Amino acid sequence: MPEVPAVDGVLSATEVTATVESVLAVQEPSGAIPWYSGGHVDPWDHVESAMALSAGGHLAAAERAYEWSARTQRADGSWPMRFRDGWVEDHGADTNFCAYLAVGVWHHFLITGDRDFAERLWPTVRAGIDFVLSAQLARGEIRWAVGGDDGVALPESLLTGCSSVHHSLRCALALAEEVGSPQPSWEMALGRLGHVLRAHPEAFTLKDRYSMDWYYPVLGGALRGEAAHERLRARWSEFVVNGLGARCVVDHPWVTGAETCELVLSLDAIGWHADAVRLLRDVQHLRETDGSYWTGYVYTDGKNWPVEHTTWTGAAVVLAADALSRTTPGNGVFRAERLPRGLLGEEGAECGCLVEADVATDAPQHP
Repeated sequence: MPEVPAVDGVLSATEVTATVESVLAVQEPSGAIPWYSGGHVDPWDHVESAMALSAGGHLAAAERAYEWSARTQRADGSWPMRFRDGWVEDHGADTNFCAYLAVGVWHHFLITGDRDFAERLWPTVRAGIDFVLSAQLARGEIRWAVGGDDGVALPESLLTGCSSVHHSLRCALALAEEVGSPQPSWEMALGRLGHVLRAHPEAFTLKDRYSMDWYYPVLGGALRGEAAHERLRARWSEFVVNGLGARCVVDHPWVTGAETCELVLSLDAIGWHADAVRLLRDVQHLRETDGSYWTGYVYTDGKNWPVEHTTWTGAAVVLAADALSRTTPGNGVFRAERLPRGLLGEEGAECGCLVEADVATDAPQHP
């Protein structure tokens, strides 16, 4: 089995293996990975969990997860928002959910180098991205969802979702290049999306109570350099609770594991390594003895809530550990290593060529 991630003083390889196996234990025979045993499956968190399986060396199980995605894709390239026990619970399609498969497939390819796998999943990724871009507006933002029965794009565009789509598009373009099927229209779409994320906050429905709206423009790669540093410094004290992790919502005394680990990945992407390691260490109070993780902790009550140990929380821990330890060949996927920037249009003249990384290694650490 390939080397398993470990972070000195935070998580051993044995502990990370236990977390990966806690995700694997929930995987259904179909390949689907629900939130917890008996819970529902959504296409985004399913992919996040599959990525943890890849990082933990369970490559066949990860491929079963991606094959489930291919089988459940609809003719228009979308997926329903929610499944349970093999049945669709919500027929609507979240554009961010439909884009994220590109990240998982690219991540698995980086780890395995399996070109046959990449070529087999490429049509599914391509159809998903084409569906997502059908909901893009001329300025660049992407509507967050398409309704179930009428197929009409819902009016809101969300900063977190569009930031995640930005990352998915870059992974999809890298995959397109790898399989020999360039998609220049995607490069233009990526450029417009990046521009609106950086320059037009009014394009998005205001949800700044949520920490994801704070850090996702950095995690998704739309912001790097000093703009990213300034954004994370600006609200650090509102969202980060020393010794516990990051809040999900600014006005609730509730820290959550997945948001904390996504913030870890964001910090790693801009070179704030010490802060990233400290946050990953802080959130270990959510760990259970079997390696699974509680979703969150209400620190005013001293209680874990909700009561389930969610697969995607454990998966986020594994991906954060891999990024910080530089263990697997996929560890740089959120640092945007080997990902194209896209055509930036009025933002500049950068092309769609591959770049090695976006990390500012000399970035100042947060106090």
